Order: sequence, then structure tokens, then C-alpha cells
Amino acid sequence: MKVVVLGGDGFCGWPTSLHLSSRGHDVTIVDNLSRRNIDNELEISSLTPIRPPGDRLAAWRQVSNHVIGFRNLDVARDYDRLCALLEHERPDAIVHFAEQRAAPYSMKSARHKRYTVDNNVNATHNLLAAMVETACEAHLVHLGTMGVYGYGSTGAPIPEGYLPVRIRDGAGNWVDREILHPANPGSVYHMTKVLDQQLFFYYNKNDSLRITDLHQGIVWGTQTPETERDERLINRFDYDGDYGTVLNRFLMQAAIGYPLTVHGTGGQTRAFIHIRDTVRCIELALLNPPEAGDRVLIRNQMTETHRVRDLARLVARLTGARIDFVDNPRFEAPDNDLAVENRQFLELGLRPVTLEEGLLQEVMEIARRYSGRCNPDRIPCRSRWRRTHAAQIGTAP
Repeated sequence: MKVVVLGGDGFCGWPTSLHLSSRGHDVTIVDNLSRRNIDNELEISSLTPIRPPGDRLAAWRQVSNHVIGFRNLDVARDYDRLCALLEHERPDAIVHFAEQRAAPYSMKSARHKRYTVDNNVNATHNLLAAMVETACEAHLVHLGTMGVYGYGSTGAPIPEGYLPVRIRDGAGNWVDREILHPANPGSVYHMTKVLDQQLFFYYNKNDSLRITDLHQGIVWGTQTPETERDERLINRFDYDGDYGTVLNRFLMQAAIGYPLTVHGTGGQTRAFIHIRDTVRCIELALLNPPEAGDRVLIRNQMTETHRVRDLARLVARLTGARIDFVDNPRFEAPDNDLAVENRQFLELGLRPVTLEEGLLQEVMEIARRYSGRCNPDRIPCRSRWRRTHAAQIGTAP
């Protein structure tokens, strides 16, 4: 299968590109290296040493004898070049990671909010418009987020995209329908994913594009079997307050003797998935596309749920680290429950990597090995959701 991976230099895009290449797919990465430029803006870098794209791709060719193509292209800006790429490559599938992915970064300032909307929504719409203009019949797989659903609780599991409802018709009869699950974004970043979902719905209805939208949980872990083959292939490890996902951040903090920073009560329940399962799910989605004429296929890409304070206690038990309950910069409920349907990937054969001590030890070893590259001043989250919001400081129950 010929696959174009948009955003293939990033935390999820890079290991996905290697995984697909290792499976024999013809992969081309498209990336404008914006994530690397954001590191420069924030004066922070990945804990793991990330080599330039050319070095990465040369290393992959040396260890695997597979070639991955690379195009430096801004999907949100370079529309004509994007059309030319699709016409030249004629891919069978497109994987869309080319979006600013951090909720805290999207809330730093009005400039960051505007950038996130401008980049993410333009990238998605440019891609959809280009697929129509070039008569590209590729299957589009988009990495969305569980955050489109929000984190409230109705007492029922969150379905995979579509919610069955019953309404009265004009004659007063009850009629069964399915609608997109009501959205409840918790940040500007999450809002862009909601807008993506609506764009997919329209272009699927109007132009019959085949689209799979993956609502992914928080990714933990760093390495996959492919990125472990050579240090030049190593994946990103973000630990800062803007891009560091919660479990990786805890493991980094434990490695350098920094207290585990739990925001608020830590009662927030979140969906999680290991990076190894992320790349497996992308391939499963590619190999199981919707049929022509089908509606947008939505799959929940997560494997388990945990409360943040429970994760902190697990890491503290394993490492002896201290837990520090700090002010919550987000505007959110102090506690929530979360039940999620994820049967589709399980039925396709996914055998989930669950949160177990062995893999936690693996991530902790990476954190220890590169701890000298850590800048503790960048660990706290300083982005606040509301200027007037005085978040309550949580206490351990």
C-alpha cells in the first residue's frame, strides 16, 4: 500500500511511519517541522536526542533496507504543492497527523489559540479540498482525540462516534436515528478536532470521501520495536508543561527527584493508550477502510482509563517519588468518571498493551538515561484556561 503520512516527523507520526514501512508499505512523510520550531519557541527540547529528518531516514534505510520518502511541506499553507503531491504520488491511503497537538499550548495566549485554529482547521480543510480537486480516492485516516466527547459522565459508555437517539416525526411517531455524539471540547485544541469532525462529515456526504476518524486517548510510552533499532531512530519524549503527557511527565519527574505534580484533586479520569498500540491501530485502520459510500467510520483508539491521582500513586510506589497536589490551570470538573466503548479495534485483533510495571520500567529507564537533558524550569504547566479563573488547589482524598 502506498501511504502518505502527514506530520510524520512527530511523536505519533514518526513511529507510525517506521511501523508501516517495516510492514512493507511504501511510505512518504510530509512535514513542515513545525513541532521542532515550537521547541525553539518554548526553549525546550525532547528529553531524548532527536536527529534531523535526513539522519533519521538514512538510519532507517541502513537498519531496515527500506526507504521512506520525505517532503517538507506545510499542509495548512502550501495548497498547490499539496495538490501536486497527491497527483504525483496517487496514494492508496493518507494518515493525517499534521496538527498542533497540545491542549496547554493551544491555551497559552490569544496568539497560540489563533495559531492552533489556523493551522489545524486549514490543514484538514486543505487536505479534503485537495483530495476532491485531484480526484484522489485514497482512504483518509485522521488522528483525532477522545477530548471531542468532553469529560462529563452520563452513566453510559461513550459510543464510537455515533449516538442512537429517538425523536418524534411530524405525525407524532417515534423514529430511531444515529447522530454524531454531542461534542464538548475542553480546550481550543480539542475544539479544532470537533471542527475536523464536522468537515469530515460534510466531505463524506458531499464528495463520498472514505474517511476514518480515530478518537485517541492520551499516549504514554516512547519506544516501539522500530524506534529501538538505532538511537538515531529514537522517538520524542516530551516532559514539559505544554507537551508532556501526564504519565510520561510523572516518570520524568520521578527520574530526576522532582515531585509528581498532580493538578487539582487528580480526580480527572482519562483514556490512555501505549505508543505501540497507536501504531498498530493506525495499521488496522488502514487495512480495514470503510466501503465506498459508507459514512465516516469513527473508532475509539484507547485501551484503558485511569484517574490521574491513581497513576501518580502507582509511579510513587514504584519509584519512591513524592506527590505534590498543585493548582489546576485548566477549567474542568475536579472529578469525572469515564466509560468508553473500544470494541472495534479489539474485534480487528488488537491485543492491548496495558499499563504494567515492565513497560513503566522501560520508560523510566529512558527518563534516567537522558535525565541530564532535562530542564526542571520547564516542567510546570503555566498555560491557564481562563484569565479570571482561580482554580482550586486540590488535596489528596
